[in-house]
Amino acid sequence: MEQSIPLHQSGRGAYVRQILTIGFFFFTFGFITWVNGTLIPYLRIACELEEWQAYLVTFAFYISYTLMALPSSRLLQVTGMIRGMQIGLVVMAAGCLLFIPAALQRAYPLFLTGLFVVGSGTTLLQTAVNPYITKLGPPESAAQRISMMGICNKFAGILAPLVLGAIILKNSDGLLHELAQLDPAGKARRLDRLARAVIAPYAVLTVIMVVIAIALKWAHLPEIAPTQDGGTAGVEGSIDNRVKRRFFAGFMAIFVTVAVEVIAGDTISNYGIYHGIRLDVAKGLTAYTLASMLTGYLFGALFIPRLVSQGKAFLYSSLLGCVLVALAVLVPGKASVAFVALLGLANALLWPAIWPLALDGLSGRLLNLGSAILIMGIAGGALLPLAYGWLARTTNNQLAYGLLIPCYLYNIYYYVSRTQKTPAAQMASA
Repeated sequence: MEQSIPLHQSGRGAYVRQILTIGFFFFTFGFITWVNGTLIPYLRIACELEEWQAYLVTFAFYISYTLMALPSSRLLQVTGMIRGMQIGLVVMAAGCLLFIPAALQRAYPLFLTGLFVVGSGTTLLQTAVNPYITKLGPPESAAQRISMMGICNKFAGILAPLVLGAIILKNSDGLLHELAQLDPAGKARRLDRLARAVIAPYAVLTVIMVVIAIALKWAHLPEIAPTQDGGTAGVEGSIDNRVKRRFFAGFMAIFVTVAVEVIAGDTISNYGIYHGIRLDVAKGLTAYTLASMLTGYLFGALFIPRLVSQGKAFLYSSLLGCVLVALAVLVPGKASVAFVALLGLANALLWPAIWPLALDGLSGRLLNLGSAILIMGIAGGALLPLAYGWLARTTNNQLAYGLLIPCYLYNIYYYVSRTQKTPAAQMASA
């Protein structure tokens, strides 16, 4: 059996240090994750891609969660949470390092490989830290703690497109004009220089990941002991149908939640260009979506559960999402872009509330398995942006956002079904 450690009972000072340390992890993979919103228009130019091909950036990154979540869970059984976090950071560093040969060769498949490796390391890190922060205090305030982690994550997400955009897409409107004037040979040389602009920032990220992995040794985080038999083998066959349905429902909630987050954050730059916004401005639009999410997370950190329960915040956020999508689809012109950015506000408190709803009452190997299955749901960020790209091509970029309505409706269904079936969830939603 896995040892149950009351992490939040280790003393106020130690508890604050633990929260800050895990918050730093959320900042780290927030920066790595939300930089994709800038990579999409950047690689579309540098590698001369069609719009749908550019969305393979999100596919390569997020599909790694589906493929690597269960292996990550098994690895954590052997290594423990802390060692697993270190390994995850090293894998992320290896993925960042792949950007250097990819840039030198201007090879889009190698860029995608690097993104997949970075996503694999992030999967291991998230499989460890999400249940860790969920269990780091009382269950009724789990969404509050995850909201605090979301502040760290989305603050990094605001910085990422602004910092990287200023480096790799400097004077981007002038760049487009310059490329239009060049002959094929001159254009190829200019695109080679553009591709190499990504080398320095990703080399710095590589070093940062390695340094954090080493420094974690002295962070004094309490360990969650692995099970004695290791792995999750045999667990899948021993759980009843009720738990399987619960895991599937949580998987789908994460699937649609990550999908709406990624579509709102990573398509908005191309959407701004669609409405005639200059690339110099459009390249940073992801920061506006994440600023909206940051506002939502601040609300969660300050007022859950004092003013509103985590369950009701989840419900109201899903309803708000439906309204904002309708406005984004129906309002004409550039004003529609503002409603896509405001989707960040609706999305902020979805992820924090799903984890305590889905993991309520789980321990030991079921906790690890449940966490891994939820992490697999991040595949929504890989698949539905491609569906958005297909809809944008067959209809238009604005109508394609209608894809998000069924996602928010599913979360409303998930809230109703979970709060009716579990006493803890009923208490959380009261």
